[in-house]
Amino acid sequence: MCYHLHSRMSVFLYLFFLVFGLQATIHCAQYNSSEGKVMTCHLPQQNATLYKMSSTNADFAFRLYRRFSVENPDWNIFFSPVSISAALAMLSFVSGSSTQTQILEVLGFNLTDTPMTEFHQGFQHLICSLNFPKNELELQMGNAVFIGQQLKPLAKFLDNVKTLYETEVFPTDFSNVSAVQQEINSYVEKQSKGKIIGLIQDLRLNIIMILVNYIHFKEASSNFSVDKTTTVQVPMMHQLEEYYHFVDVELNCTVLQMDYSENALALFVLPKEGHVEWVEAAMSAKTLKKWNHLLQKGWVELFVPKFSISATYDLGSTLQKMGMRDAFAEGADFPGITEDNGLKLSYAFHKAVLHIGEEGTKEGIVPEAVSLDQAEVAPLYPIIRFDRTFLLMILEKRTRSILFLGKVVNPAKE
Repeated sequence: MCYHLHSRMSVFLYLFFLVFGLQATIHCAQYNSSEGKVMTCHLPQQNATLYKMSSTNADFAFRLYRRFSVENPDWNIFFSPVSISAALAMLSFVSGSSTQTQILEVLGFNLTDTPMTEFHQGFQHLICSLNFPKNELELQMGNAVFIGQQLKPLAKFLDNVKTLYETEVFPTDFSNVSAVQQEINSYVEKQSKGKIIGLIQDLRLNIIMILVNYIHFKEASSNFSVDKTTTVQVPMMHQLEEYYHFVDVELNCTVLQMDYSENALALFVLPKEGHVEWVEAAMSAKTLKKWNHLLQKGWVELFVPKFSISATYDLGSTLQKMGMRDAFAEGADFPGITEDNGLKLSYAFHKAVLHIGEEGTKEGIVPEAVSLDQAEVAPLYPIIRFDRTFLLMILEKRTRSILFLGKVVNPAKE
């Protein structure tokens, strides 16, 4: 049965965020999945807009983190802020009136400070910088749009989403729900290198467009107290290594930076007992900048748990609470996609997966003059033991973009 779009009918624009982190060493290859060819991305010149955007995106990341924390108390948290920001920015590109204004406000941007052209060029530069081929960091970020074949997308939409947001567009027959599910699941499985299979199971009717946003990242690289009354057994990784670290006496936490490669780094933040909420409330772009200036390199005896976490969020509900209401309402305005009217968002969710283990981690290096005898080594260096709730950030060095952000409450729970 052929599905026809009528201007008075409220049809659904299905927004879907796919984010996945792969297990520990960073891989990045930039492919056009439909052709299997390497895509060309010319690295843009560094500019003030790129760094201003990184700061604004970081503040959005922490606002979203605090929402997830309130909505999922005592749960592990893990998501990709830069991926969500890029997908919302792309959505703002095709929206108008208050729908666009609300998306920009949720992201933390306004057109007075950042004109629309500069805003989208900034995200174009950000995506290009993240995807630019590097020797050690392998990172791929992109979008795919599955759009109803009965629609007539505007030529400007097709050109700009490809140029600005590195998006592939696939005409799709949404009248065959099972075939669409199989097509999208196959795409997801391919992009995740087989890590995510059969993600979409119950595709809704009346869907006319699905946006898939993905980020493919591979990092290179006892007892754990869940709360005062609960302790779980988890394997701990032990290293004696030089790391940038320091104790933030203002926020009552220890910060340790781990360089996985020339281009990516991780920040582990260990709040003192009972101070997790204090640290969470203070997290901001300004806080990250302060830590960046205060971190000092030194030998550390480090204990980090092995763990795998995955998290799925009803992002639509969260974004509406943050002020992005019109996009999901009957009066939603998306004039940049097609001349047909009546489009609105029906659903949005975000999934992220992370595995931290010993594969790919570097062997600890110790000074030649220092004995490896534990009795002699132990008193010489500070011991940092991540054996209670801690925060985790993975950042791309050049843009300081937060690729992933999370909190490990219980490493035994996936």
